[in-house]
Amino acid sequence: MASVRHEVVIEAPPEHVWDVVRDVGAVHERLLPGRVAGTRIDGDRRFLTFPDGHVIQELIIAVDDGARRLAYAVVEGARPAVERHHASFEVRAEGSAARLVWTTDVLPHALAGEIRVRMERGAVEMKQAIEASAG
Repeated sequence: MASVRHEVVIEAPPEHVWDVVRDVGAVHERLLPGRVAGTRIDGDRRFLTFPDGHVIQELIIAVDDGARRLAYAVVEGARPAVERHHASFEVRAEGSAARLVWTTDVLPHALAGEIRVRMERGAVEMKQAIEASAG
C-alpha cells in the first residue's frame, strides 16, 4: 500500500483538537463544516454525506483516548475508487498548540498523489474549523 502522511500544527489546546477529532458523529459540524453536509452513525459505521449528495461509508476502527488516535477505513463510496483505504488521525501536544498527524494507506499505489493533495486541502479546512471553535 502507498502511505501518505500529512502534519499540521493547530493553534488550539490538544485536548480541544482531540475532542473535535474523536467526535465521529459531528464531522459536518465540527471538523469539516461545509465540506461534509451530514454525518450518520450506525454501530461502527459512519456515513458522510457531501453537499452533492454523495455518501461515503467508513468503518470506525478505533477511538483511543489515551493515545489520542482515531483509525478508520473507507469501505464504500470512495472517490476516486480505491481497493483499500485505511487512515488515522493522531493529536500530539506541541507546546500550547497541537500537531494533527493524518496518515492514509491506500491501494492502488497510483492514487497516492491525488490522496496527498486531498489530505493537504482537508487539513487546511480542519485547521480553520478547529481554530475558530477554540476561540
